[in-house]
Amino acid sequence: MEERVFTFLGAIGGHGQEWLILSHFVLVIGIIFLLARAATRKMQLVPTGSQNLLETFIGGVISMGADTMGEENARRYLPLIGSLALVIFFSNMIGIIPGFESPTANINFTLSLALIVFVYYNYLGIKKNGFINYFKHFMGPMPVLAPLMFPIEIISHLSRIISLSFRLFGSIKGDDMFTLVLLMLVPWLLPMAGFFMLTAFGFLQAFIFSILTYVYIAGSIMMEEEDH
Repeated sequence: MEERVFTFLGAIGGHGQEWLILSHFVLVIGIIFLLARAATRKMQLVPTGSQNLLETFIGGVISMGADTMGEENARRYLPLIGSLALVIFFSNMIGIIPGFESPTANINFTLSLALIVFVYYNYLGIKKNGFINYFKHFMGPMPVLAPLMFPIEIISHLSRIISLSFRLFGSIKGDDMFTLVLLMLVPWLLPMAGFFMLTAFGFLQAFIFSILTYVYIAGSIMMEEEDH
């Protein structure tokens, strides 16, 4: 029989992967909603507490996107990228707590996030540039290079799905295994330094996923600027 790591939610509904992913994802969404509720319950002109925290987060996401596509576009796509960043960050963080599991430590979950980004930025590119012009851009600057460039561009775009999903999955899965080994080898208080490091890695992976999403969207909607 396959040995499974104990989780609190697994003790309720079993330790099948489908239940663990779904239940921990629902828990993450609940945490985000509670944070949003606390931040917006009593809005103040001079923010404090959770309102200040979320306003800082929103400003950081916009600033990150402004360097890639300008502030106007960064604000336009903030709902998607901000939501992805929050879900990924809290999914990463929840796995650091003993008795819980990161949804992002499962390849099916990270693949779903990568597919959302892939479908969305291609949809935006087709919507803004038109179907023909969008894929015409894949053929390179000269018609003679089209037979070579088009397959390369298609493979390059498809590889983004693998890159986004496996980078996030591999990093968080490794972090979870590191946490488990750390807790098995040393007492509970000593691994605190390791937990701080894992927190930094979880934040970094959320940042990388978000900035790459901005870059992919910028590449699909700003083809004219890219050509020049």
